[in-house]
Amino acid sequence: MSATEHATGLAIAAARAAADKKAEHLAAIDVSERLGLTDVFLLASGSNDRHVHAIVDAVDEAMHHAGAKRRTREGFADAHWVLVDYGDVVVHVLQNEDREFYSLERLWKDCPAIELPVDLTHENGRDSDALGGRETTAS
Repeated sequence: MSATEHATGLAIAAARAAADKKAEHLAAIDVSERLGLTDVFLLASGSNDRHVHAIVDAVDEAMHHAGAKRRTREGFADAHWVLVDYGDVVVHVLQNEDREFYSLERLWKDCPAIELPVDLTHENGRDSDALGGRETTAS
């Protein structure tokens, strides 16, 4: 079983909001086979505390407009790694250094990537190369 269309659509909406705030290294991972609690992890990077806050706020607004209810948000005060749970989608926004250190892509490397629209992954030179050539599932 792979991520639902609904979850994939929410992840793309969240990715678009993050990209609008200049988030880097956007990646969506289908974790539905491994986790019973969610279908998709969306990963995004920000350059500093204010940037992470702006990305999280934009994603929160976009998800609200898409009808997704926020269940929990953790790490917002420190803004190094913010996790926002919307049920079917969990959004992780990390500062660049923390993203490298925790290497979530490597932790979930056996889960397929969800292909995000090209305008979100290659816009303004922000290539989403963090997944390193992993298998992707079409959106």
